[in-house]
Amino acid sequence: MATEIPTNIAEPREATGADVVTRFAPSPTGFLHIGGARTALFNWLFARHHGGKFLLRVEDTDRARSTDDAIEAILDGMRWLDLDWDGDTVFQFARAPRHAEVAAALLEKGAAYRCYLTQDELAAMRAEAQEKRLPFRVRSPWRDRSDGDPAAPHVVRLRAPQDGATTIRDRVQGEVTVQNAELDDFILLRSDGTPTYMLSVVVDDHDMGVTHVIRGDDHLNNAFRQIALLRAMGWAEPVYAHVPLIHGADGAKLSKRHGALGVDAYRDEMGYLPEAVNNYLLRLGWGHGDDEIISRDQAIEWFDLDHVGRSPSRFDFKKLENLNGHYLREADDARLAALAAPRIENQLGRSLDDAEKALLTRAMAALKPRAKTLIEVGDGALFLFEQLPLQMEEKAAQLLQNAPEGLLAATTERLRGLDEWTAETLEEAVRAEAEAAGLGLGKLAQPLRAALTGRSISPGIFDVLLLLGREASLARLDAAHNYPAGA
Repeated sequence: MATEIPTNIAEPREATGADVVTRFAPSPTGFLHIGGARTALFNWLFARHHGGKFLLRVEDTDRARSTDDAIEAILDGMRWLDLDWDGDTVFQFARAPRHAEVAAALLEKGAAYRCYLTQDELAAMRAEAQEKRLPFRVRSPWRDRSDGDPAAPHVVRLRAPQDGATTIRDRVQGEVTVQNAELDDFILLRSDGTPTYMLSVVVDDHDMGVTHVIRGDDHLNNAFRQIALLRAMGWAEPVYAHVPLIHGADGAKLSKRHGALGVDAYRDEMGYLPEAVNNYLLRLGWGHGDDEIISRDQAIEWFDLDHVGRSPSRFDFKKLENLNGHYLREADDARLAALAAPRIENQLGRSLDDAEKALLTRAMAALKPRAKTLIEVGDGALFLFEQLPLQMEEKAAQLLQNAPEGLLAATTERLRGLDEWTAETLEEAVRAEAEAAGLGLGKLAQPLRAALTGRSISPGIFDVLLLLGREASLARLDAAHNYPAGA
């Protein structure tokens, strides 16, 4: 006997405190997308704010596209962002027998039916809808028939409500209503007996005890179908919160040219710190007054769904860079040196020894105030480890060629005569040489910087001299005296 799914179920009672359970459920068909990372962050923060649980489910039912490499990339991205999850990772494909069990229960109670429509019949129905310029909705004649052969090829469809309307009181979108006539009897089990995404998601959320489904608003339409399935099983409904998607700076849907990359690219290719990415993603669609710099502890304390906006956010690399610059300045020097070292070694084509790694750590105090990414930190430190003769940037070469004759030689000799190589004695000597030459400090510092680093931009000249040390500094200056003649 057919069973109509009720549509007058009371709205869910929202869980609070330790009863709160959220989940992040990525499909392992690629890297952890930056939009997915924000979804994970919002779920993580909501659970941690309430002292509840944050679960991770890998939706690997698309066997043709799901790969082990993609799964590991997602897990690696989550770890990098420090979004720890509670309990073991759930793999959806392994739960397929449970999903099929629920489909069988729905068949038993008459809330689902076997549909024997062929592909040709479905194609004809689709063509008719297109001809009439109507949205395609499957209206299977098998919905009200019971004479099909269970051994014949068929799918299992949900007997969805056709009358009335379904309303979701979404925590972000507000009250959203869809007429049930717009919903079709979607497939639960394919003809090969495998469960569909729609069935698997609902069963897993129920079995995992998920109380809040926080996800992108591209899933809002799915929610109405999932509610129909929940009601057919008589299961409690979660609270839904559908967050607007991230757009590019031009307002278009986020694409690779806007920054729709895996979080690994933000780490490996662009040199961002995870705390900066987290802070930036938090502010993409959520706010706490005018606060821009928000620590992890503050984010946990303040995060709620009431302050998630309804409009799409625009990705802005300039803001992300500025945030990253802040977190670079706040970061521990040894940690930054460890992060920058592999980039420097890659450019040098060799490993840094222990003394060089210690030098890199000491250099951070001078390097990080000038940088906005780890790429800039590594590039800024590279001069410390290059061998003579230095490779001169074009502008640095011009500075050497245009320096007053004898200026570098005189400066070198003054520095060579110092008894102590300290910040104070170095500054005193360079200023004295500039004054003796009748020049402003900058007119001497520019060719001096070029001789010492091969660049026109570097940390402060006294920091450079101090970091390189007496022997290396004098060797580089001696090598630069004849540079214009040999250029």
